[in-house]
Amino acid sequence: MSSFTKSYLKFVQRVLPSPLTIAVVLTALTAVLALVFTQDNSIVDVGMAWQKGFWELLSFTMQMMIMLVLGHTLALSKPSGLLIDWITSRCTSSSAAVVMVSLFSVIAGLVNWGLGLIFGAILARKVGEHCRRQHIRVSYGLLGTCGYLSLLVWHGGLSGSAPLTVAKAGHSMEALMGVVPVSSTLLAMPNILASIGVLIALPLTAHILNRLIKPSKSDGLPKLSGKPSAPKKAKGAERLDHTSLLGIALGLMMLGLAFREMLQTDNALGYFNLDTINFILFGFALLFHGSLFSFTQAAERAIRGTTGILIQFPLYAGIMGIMKYSGLLLVFAEFFTEISTAQSFPFFAYLSSSIVNILVPSGGGQWQVQGPILLEAAKTLGVNPSKVVMALAYGDQLTNMLQPFWALPLLGITGLKAKHILPYSALFMLLAGSIYLLVLYLL
Repeated sequence: MSSFTKSYLKFVQRVLPSPLTIAVVLTALTAVLALVFTQDNSIVDVGMAWQKGFWELLSFTMQMMIMLVLGHTLALSKPSGLLIDWITSRCTSSSAAVVMVSLFSVIAGLVNWGLGLIFGAILARKVGEHCRRQHIRVSYGLLGTCGYLSLLVWHGGLSGSAPLTVAKAGHSMEALMGVVPVSSTLLAMPNILASIGVLIALPLTAHILNRLIKPSKSDGLPKLSGKPSAPKKAKGAERLDHTSLLGIALGLMMLGLAFREMLQTDNALGYFNLDTINFILFGFALLFHGSLFSFTQAAERAIRGTTGILIQFPLYAGIMGIMKYSGLLLVFAEFFTEISTAQSFPFFAYLSSSIVNILVPSGGGQWQVQGPILLEAAKTLGVNPSKVVMALAYGDQLTNMLQPFWALPLLGITGLKAKHILPYSALFMLLAGSIYLLVLYLL
């Protein structure tokens, strides 16, 4: 490892606190900014705004927790295990390990962010265990970061909340922008090229970083417990818990209902939202596990990784409340509008969305709060609404590499800390950021 690389990693790891501490610090910073840059707001007013927003994302928090639990449960099933084992068997070197984890994490993230996050985390964990068994020295921090890359690509993928929201008739901002079909956003050729670009560039970057790093013995896999205990022999009615009939039947019924509803929807992509995705994940998890006992055991293991979201999401909802009710978000938007032209506005929308995402790490929530302000500015400047949607989408996903909130499930599964992945994720962010910026001007 070069002296610069070593110094960089040590510096970033030394100055980074825990994710909960980061959330508290960001709360204080947002409160100070509201007091300085908004008028007629006292400390009490800012506090009331924080309290007002504290529980506003409660239903969304539950949706996120369920998605992560079900995605994790699905990843712990036998079919998912077979896929992970197949990928793991191809990891014959440290370079192959980081490339395979990053590649499949990006692919999964483009399909669905929740599945991508959990699949990438478990894959990083399994590949780390494989490397230890095979005496392959690999930076576990880099490997964990590769498993987190789904959050760098998700909003431009099939589960991108803002593009899917505005593609549906009757959405909350239809009066401002009309209905924008996914053919102008997610399925537009520039975004397809961006997806292909990151699919190639991110694994290649992982390979280069792996060549620059020579991990020490201490940079390996932490010892974690986690395998469920062997079940006792079922007796009497307990046999129903262990039969595959109930789980498979319920899973098939749920998937059948989802497929039927999807066929009856005019826009198949418009069918997908957080509730429908969770319903489908539930069905697949039951189907793949078969027995209700196996499903329950996997779900119990998966729930452990949601603690951070349960505790921290209200804090970020409070930050959103400060920005929304104190007028701080409007101050940000007006500033970027004043310094923008029709040509430069997509860049400033992208930049402002990146900043706001650090304070409000929620793509759907961020669109609801920031979207109307950006759309009003775009209307004044004559900018196509599809550019606004994708600028927010790219900016939102970009700074997930600096904001460790969504990394909490991965940290729980891998046993890593935020300071172990953020030095690498910042480098991936710089590369992907340049690709997204170029694409914005091609839309």
